[in-house]
Amino acid sequence: MIFYDFEVFIHDWLVVLNNTDDHSSTTIVNDPNQLKQFYVRHRNDIWVGYNSRQYDQYIFKAILCDFNPKETNDFIIVEKKKGWQFSRLLQKIQLNNFDIMTSFHGLKQLEAFMGNDIRESDVPFNLDRKLTQEELQSVIKYCKHDVEQTMEVFLNRLEEFESQISLLKAFDLPLSYIGKTKAQLSAIILGANRMSRDDEFDITIPDTLKVNKYRHIVDWYVNPDNRDYKKQLDIEVAGVPHTFAWGGLHGAILNYQGKGIFINIDVASYYPALMIEYGFSSRNIADPDKYRQIRDERIRLKAEKNPMQAPYKIVLNGTYGAMKDKFNHLFDPLQANNVCVGGQLLLLDLIEQLEGSCELIQSNTDGLIVKVRRSRDIDKVKSICAEWEKRTRMVLEFEQFERIYQKDVNNYLIVHTDGSYKSKGAYVKELDVLDYDLAIVNKAIVEYFINGITPEQTIMTADKLIDFQKVVKVSDKYSYAVHCGQRRPEKVLRVFASRGRDDGSIYKMKLKKLKDWPAELRPEKFANTPEKCFIINENINNMPIPRKLDRKWYIEEAKKRIDAFLK
Repeated sequence: MIFYDFEVFIHDWLVVLNNTDDHSSTTIVNDPNQLKQFYVRHRNDIWVGYNSRQYDQYIFKAILCDFNPKETNDFIIVEKKKGWQFSRLLQKIQLNNFDIMTSFHGLKQLEAFMGNDIRESDVPFNLDRKLTQEELQSVIKYCKHDVEQTMEVFLNRLEEFESQISLLKAFDLPLSYIGKTKAQLSAIILGANRMSRDDEFDITIPDTLKVNKYRHIVDWYVNPDNRDYKKQLDIEVAGVPHTFAWGGLHGAILNYQGKGIFINIDVASYYPALMIEYGFSSRNIADPDKYRQIRDERIRLKAEKNPMQAPYKIVLNGTYGAMKDKFNHLFDPLQANNVCVGGQLLLLDLIEQLEGSCELIQSNTDGLIVKVRRSRDIDKVKSICAEWEKRTRMVLEFEQFERIYQKDVNNYLIVHTDGSYKSKGAYVKELDVLDYDLAIVNKAIVEYFINGITPEQTIMTADKLIDFQKVVKVSDKYSYAVHCGQRRPEKVLRVFASRGRDDGSIYKMKLKKLKDWPAELRPEKFANTPEKCFIINENINNMPIPRKLDRKWYIEEAKKRIDAFLK
């Protein structure tokens, strides 16, 4: 495998290439012949980059085709066009490119979450002259660092790579397909061929639906006046405020806390089941039964506890999203709407059948949370669910727990009798190494609800600096960041609350046009950052906590978020 990263300036370009086989690192500067020789030697290897699907592979191919890499760079970055559109020649070059970028975060943000050094070269990309040797060495240093960080991200996302390889193996696809997205591979595996249609809202209501009390909700979807993705229906169902829309169903008792017998009722593989049982899979699939065959094979492998069931699951779960992607051969918005609307209405059906036998706490796209008064009521709920399952041909899964703390449908904690818990939402989600932001605040909230520990106790005894970091990024809408009156060269910064007398807020500067006045840079404070802060962009993993860290700010932030659950 070759891990690589390109840097392109007006008059210079360079690439760092790390070879995992012999642990060597090669840096090539402004030498297309050396790059071509390296490519020939490693043509059949797997090349890994961060955002390389959109950027680096096209810079690479452009140089191999003797194009000016700066022109390709500007085509992608400035003109915001797709790299493959630059020239048909680029598509003819074999490159087994795998992009480890799987989220909206940039590489520097992930480096920050990991606690690593996120300092950047101060050499501007718009220098209209050749770089000096000193400037080149600076850029090379930071480029090498980014390639090493890409390798660390790869190791933390190894499952992504393994799942991609398993897809290729399971369906006998060539290694050259490793650069395709899972949605693209799903279209290939299902033999989809894109067709043009004009029936996006000619939806089909499931013929097994049994809704009486809430029939007006069904009628809302049928009404042609509501066939607009911006429209939604806000209505009370089973005593709970709900929103029905073209993208999903959401309902919850706001700021709810309870103890007792709760049941999480989820529909197993809801969207794939709807596509199979009601014929809602993409009409672009050559053999409509192929999707069902993949589902059945996955069930067989799963029963055998065979890990090869995983790639089949990827195809099953990825098809719905692909039906909404106009660039995918599975694109079929009518069928996507049928799945989404049909799923909501069948769930509404279940709510109507259960009403009076339990208390509805929350509804979401593929399940419900309900509360029963007594243990014997569980059997009644499951009996009603069994009738619904038989009629709709869906399968339900049940999970019992004893406590819930719910801010809204997207932010909640559920606690089992053994003290284990599940959480959803930015305030309480379980953070991982590639998503580690204000971790101490999340920990304080969870400890408060689960174990009754005060935020003061959690935060005052914490001893890892990384737990207190807040990572901010200057997006493309802004020019640069300012802290304590000084312009920062970095786009990504690691911020900490401060008690220091000379520390201040951190701002992002935006060019704004004022009426009758010339455009000027206006400061905007970064959201969720303290009034006084200090910045550490070096590696902080073994760094002691400075005395000036303002732990009280984190305590107050945790209390505010706890209050948001309670009020």
